[in-house]
Amino acid sequence: MLIRKYAVSDLEEMIKIWNEVVEEGIAFPQEEALELSNGMEFFASQSYCGVAEENGVIVGLYILHPNNVGRCGHICNASYAVDAECRGKHIGERLVKDCLFNAKRLGFGTLQFNAVVESNIHARHLYERLGFTQLGTIPKGFRMKDGHFESICLYYREL
Repeated sequence: MLIRKYAVSDLEEMIKIWNEVVEEGIAFPQEEALELSNGMEFFASQSYCGVAEENGVIVGLYILHPNNVGRCGHICNASYAVDAECRGKHIGERLVKDCLFNAKRLGFGTLQFNAVVESNIHARHLYERLGFTQLGTIPKGFRMKDGHFESICLYYREL
């Protein structure tokens, strides 16, 4: 498996994977699916986008961007998406590790996750295994697709 910077030719597969996670409604705050036009703009606006490629097929991706501006601009944020058919193969772990490398390379000092859904135990265990610290929780901070609310956990790691 190759983790690399995305190319425009990857966009259709990236959008498909991104939209799977949005449609599931249990991890990303976004509610609207991307289309090619706004997807191209969305991914191009990130500080970095990485993809996981296996046998010529995109199986996962991440986006990396500042979490804030100015005096807090050294803190970055990221989101990860893995094709539903490829989960459980440690693709997410490879994406997070690559993201940590690229965040540091781009001059960020801290990676912060603002809204990890409390029930997303696989992501939470991964982040904790990779040295992230949970800062706390925000009760009822995330509206699930079915309408109920779950707490979100905030995590950070210095780079």
